[in-house]
Amino acid sequence: MSYKKASDVLPQDLLIAIQQYIDGEYIYIPRKEDNKLSWGENTQTRETLQARNRAILAKRLAGYSVAELAEQYFLSTKAIYKIVNAGKNH
Repeated sequence: MSYKKASDVLPQDLLIAIQQYIDGEYIYIPRKEDNKLSWGENTQTRETLQARNRAILAKRLAGYSVAELAEQYFLSTKAIYKIVNAGKNH
């Protein structure tokens, strides 16, 4: 998410009206409901995590211990158990 200068994008009268409520502070303006994207839709994060989780499950099935996987992937053992259990259910 990038920031835009309000005086560059809003009409002057609207800017003055907003300043009556919040002056010189940050404000988040949410997307319209029909423009919302689901998590990870704008980036490759979802696919990256799915690939990582598949690799974790494969290594666990190949005999790696949960502790080894947690150390290798910088995750807690609880997170590894969640990934493995979710992978077995799919």
